[in-house]
Amino acid sequence: MDKKKDIVLIGAGIMSATLGILLHELMPDASIAIYERLDKVGAESSDAWNNAGTGHSAFCELNYTPEREDGSIDITKALKISESFEISKQLWAYLKSNKMVNPSDAFINDIDHMSFVWGQENISFLQKRYEALTQYGIFKDMQYSDNPQQIADWIPLMMNGRSNDEKFAVTRMEIGTDVNFGAITRGMVNYLWEQENLEIRLGHEVEDLNKNDNDTWSVKVQDLHHDKQHNIEAKFVFIGAGGGALKLLEKADIPEGKGYGGFPVSGQFLICKNPDVINMHDAKVYGKAAEGSPPMSVPHLDTRMLNGVRSLLFGPYAGFSTKFLKNGSFMDLPLSIEMHNVWPMLSAGIHNIDLTKYLIEQVVQSQEDRFTFLKKFYPHAKFEDWELITAGQRVQIIKKDEEEGGVLKFGTEIVSDEDDSLAALLGASPGASTSVQIMLDVIAQCFPQQLASDEWQSKIKEMIPSYGQSLIEDEDLCMLVRAKSSEVLKLV
Repeated sequence: MDKKKDIVLIGAGIMSATLGILLHELMPDASIAIYERLDKVGAESSDAWNNAGTGHSAFCELNYTPEREDGSIDITKALKISESFEISKQLWAYLKSNKMVNPSDAFINDIDHMSFVWGQENISFLQKRYEALTQYGIFKDMQYSDNPQQIADWIPLMMNGRSNDEKFAVTRMEIGTDVNFGAITRGMVNYLWEQENLEIRLGHEVEDLNKNDNDTWSVKVQDLHHDKQHNIEAKFVFIGAGGGALKLLEKADIPEGKGYGGFPVSGQFLICKNPDVINMHDAKVYGKAAEGSPPMSVPHLDTRMLNGVRSLLFGPYAGFSTKFLKNGSFMDLPLSIEMHNVWPMLSAGIHNIDLTKYLIEQVVQSQEDRFTFLKKFYPHAKFEDWELITAGQRVQIIKKDEEEGGVLKFGTEIVSDEDDSLAALLGASPGASTSVQIMLDVIAQCFPQQLASDEWQSKIKEMIPSYGQSLIEDEDLCMLVRAKSSEVLKLV
């Protein structure tokens, strides 16, 4: 072996950066190495142009609150996601307070989060959603309106030019945020770069993983710039490589990874080129997803701060590519198919005909079709004000299922081996917004004895004051930590 490391993190995105920060704070003497195949940190799914950046807090994303068969609204997922985002903000506030990221970096900004629907059936849904969510303190600041004048005051760009006969409803959360996950990722990695026992290598691709007899892992790393290969012995490996995680999980060849497949979905956005239009809209406004579409395809007219520049995007428009990464290979999907996952993948395809149909329709639609969809949100949109850009690539989980053969899962999942010396993160949305909670789950799963110690408990509570307590059930605690985080992060 060329080197021995306590911890190897694969991928330099939001997940590895977050886990690296947490483990370095908990284990300051541990040797940690991060390997990234690209020459830039956070350049795949974490990058601002590749990530929706909403700060998914379930304030406006209607797909997180499905309607049950009896007409009631299931808010379970929305509550969990909203709590997870508050946990993320606590860690980010800790980093800023302790100057572990540049205090002047505005990686998170205030922006209203709004849901916008039309038609009586959807209005009824939105009202029931509002009534269900506002029973909890974490959503108590939500406003509801079906008054056209009130809505026009909130989102004039979207209401101008609409018929008086049309019926609309909107919910609004003024404490919503826009997050540049690429910026916060680079901020965390820059801090780690300066620490002892930390090694960060860009342009280094992990090509193979093998379990050693002493329960450590042999990590084969290729230096892409100097055509050199390194073999690293690691006590713990985290695969946080986004769409590339599935391929590496297959390389690790652990029994727990059998039966997993991936379904790639790409995204495109229309971006506005007219500054006058951009300045007329100041919100993230989400509608309802088309039937059969994946969660990442919920349409939204979205004000963003991208590298300090105010922008306006609409989309996403889903597409299909066999790549698992935006900078990946068209052979990613076919090479991921093996005996252990071929049936789950076929079964998932059979059970998701609506999704297949939706993606085909999205791929073949014309620029005029995309523009027609935009005009449902912004009636006075002009074709010449907008251009199409390609966003990131997501890989949804396909998982073996005893009853159905295989199921397509919209979310994230941690897969670890028997002795928890290796963990891989699979899946997509809501991903980055809930990265801190997901990495706390990795720590709980893979470092249970250390986590139970008074030392680790005390340190985690220093970083995340609400740790171990429910922000859903404890309204006073939620309001307290939200206020403190907002003060440090310079939010409302």
